[in-house]
Amino acid sequence: MLQSMSRTGDCWDNAVAESFFATLRVELVDHETYDTAWAAERAIGDYIESFYNVERLHSHLDYVSPIEFELKMHIAAIAA
Repeated sequence: MLQSMSRTGDCWDNAVAESFFATLRVELVDHETYDTAWAAERAIGDYIESFYNVERLHSHLDYVSPIEFELKMHIAAIAA
């Protein structure tokens, strides 16, 4: 296993993860108070499984959800 590290000042390695966590904080975590770590883990898991991957529109995917994007790619591959 090789560690992925850019040079100082190149933040590209963490950009995707940082973008996701910023979205998670803005859309869920900043608006909630969790009594236990388990409650936070469950809420975040539900957010990712039920909303972020299924319903939320992603600008990088031309404003469709990841599920819809994958279905379109699958249909396009079958049609080709």
